[in-house]
Amino acid sequence: MSAIYVEITTTRGSAPRDAGTAMKVTHDSTQGTIGGGALELRAIQQAREMLAEYTDDRQETIPLGPGLGQCCGGAVTLLFTRFARSPDKQMAVPLLSASNKAPAIPLWVWGAGHVGRAIVRQTATCQAFDVTWIDTNVARFPAGIPVGVTAVPTSDMPALTGHAPRGAHHLILTYSHDIDLALCAALLKRSFAWCGLIGSDTKRVRFTKRLRAMGLDPARITCPIGDRTLGKHPDAIAHGTLAALLAHQMSKETA
Repeated sequence: MSAIYVEITTTRGSAPRDAGTAMKVTHDSTQGTIGGGALELRAIQQAREMLAEYTDDRQETIPLGPGLGQCCGGAVTLLFTRFARSPDKQMAVPLLSASNKAPAIPLWVWGAGHVGRAIVRQTATCQAFDVTWIDTNVARFPAGIPVGVTAVPTSDMPALTGHAPRGAHHLILTYSHDIDLALCAALLKRSFAWCGLIGSDTKRVRFTKRLRAMGLDPARITCPIGDRTLGKHPDAIAHGTLAALLAHQMSKETA
């Protein structure tokens, strides 16, 4: 089957993945990830155009700014090629233990991209969470939804925040910074136990400024999420995030 391999060759400033990360794109599937979001959607579109038009290999430097609707502030150079490279491997991450964790923690996961899927995979094994999984279209969810996870497609994610339990935990990981911001604003207008937002330090600074301009207190939102020492692979972000969430819940119960 014909395929295009998309590799991040260089990065400048804040970027979703490191140089050397690659993904495989065919006419109807992808394998691996270069960071998700608008950058990855654009890369997939360009790769499929190359497949359809039989064009030559190419390299492109893409600013991660307003043009993509992102506020990372950096840039990445992507190499699109037809020769075989190993796509991004799934990282083997130790599963979290759910011992003595009852009842389950209500967790609302906003976004069914690579990190959202990794988080839901790990929560299904962890069994410490009662997961509600939200995205804008049913097609964005994987074919198999884990047992105990409720998938909710909706065209207006921020409007759905009003249906979340006031003691729920939230993870915001959508493909759009505009949707991320709207979710943050909607949640800050109501009660929640904990809220994490995927992103960089640059994204945190810009969201902080915008939320304060709305008269909201962004200090209640944790950004970035995960453990940087584990790396930027979706499974690594998921593992660090869920470990922090469980630690937060444990300290709350102890208090």
